[in-house]
Amino acid sequence: MIVYNEGGRIIKGWHKGVKVDDNTIEQLKKIAQLPFIYKWVASMPDAHFGCGSAVGTVMATQGAICPATCGVDIGCGMIAVNTGLKRSDFGDNLGYLRERIEKAVPNGRSDNGGPRDIGAWGEVPDHIMRVWAEEFAMEYVDITLKHQGANAKNTVTQLGTLGTGNHFIELSSTEAGEVWIVLHSGSRGLGNKIGSYFTGLAKELCKKWFIELPDPDLAYLPAGTQEFKDYLDAVHFAQRFALRNREIMLEATLETVAAVVGKQLVKNDVINCHHNYVAWEHHYGKNVLITRKGAVRAQDGDRGIIPGSMGARTYIVMGLGNPESFCSCSHGAGRAMGRNEATRTFTVEQHAAATEGVECDKSKDTLDETPAAYKSIEDVMRAQADLVTPMVALKQFLCVKGKS
Repeated sequence: MIVYNEGGRIIKGWHKGVKVDDNTIEQLKKIAQLPFIYKWVASMPDAHFGCGSAVGTVMATQGAICPATCGVDIGCGMIAVNTGLKRSDFGDNLGYLRERIEKAVPNGRSDNGGPRDIGAWGEVPDHIMRVWAEEFAMEYVDITLKHQGANAKNTVTQLGTLGTGNHFIELSSTEAGEVWIVLHSGSRGLGNKIGSYFTGLAKELCKKWFIELPDPDLAYLPAGTQEFKDYLDAVHFAQRFALRNREIMLEATLETVAAVVGKQLVKNDVINCHHNYVAWEHHYGKNVLITRKGAVRAQDGDRGIIPGSMGARTYIVMGLGNPESFCSCSHGAGRAMGRNEATRTFTVEQHAAATEGVECDKSKDTLDETPAAYKSIEDVMRAQADLVTPMVALKQFLCVKGKS
């Protein structure tokens, strides 16, 4: 662990052996200047520059909350399951399986058409409509009645869909040949709208109250205000949406794999965890708000999922409950360069070579996700050896990546 002391404001970074650029450190220093930070700011080994605040940041607060430090992909996280299948159960025609999964789980940008229309969905299935009606519709109406600016165009139409960018579905195997399904996604446009709206609202209020900020994106909502309560209600709603979204996509993937392979799957060891979220927790004798942006809760005994890139290993881990990290660990390998830089730097041929042995899109559409655009997952795991213990190492052989 590396400790940064900026005029008495402390940042504890698990950065040994991994590169963390100066822009990211500056973002962390600005967060540490906020008057309501509890103890210190914790920075994970996958830390990199982000919108509003650095990705890989864990902050405990008393008396206020910054919507931008959670971000707009509220509830983004991972779900993984041991299928009970063996790698030998899969034939050589993985391209057909990938195509079937892509049809079962819509991915990419959504259509802003009619109320039941989304690009790959065509018409939203009845079981998705039912989940929305039974689990989310009434609470969503309450949120949007209070805050019309948080009203997303796509809600039910994005439930059960993967999205874009670094969101993915992977089939991975252990050295012993056990096959897991690993999936990464969040709350889609709904969380984006909630995050953007409350970040804007915080900026308006801080300006109105003449509050000086180290960065305008670090505008906050004070505890005791209606806006503080409303944000927590909305963000927890988006987190539940994200959790359910992953469950629905996992079920669709399991059904598809079973149909193609012709064998019954067994859902062993299901793990479903957020890595962009807000929660009340107890640390150092106090109840505080913990905001994790690109970090996973790793209390003693917690199981988590830490993926590398689409050409690297994923680790199922057990938390060690390290109090100095507020019981947290990294959410992945972390980007080594931005998407535009990756697209300029690497060729499609290099991308194909880096993902050799993985059935995946190897075109320019996923060039920004090429493995070399990410830090080494092995370096990241070594840097956080006091935060988690690796339990299972997985290597993907099929990857469905959400195309931009």
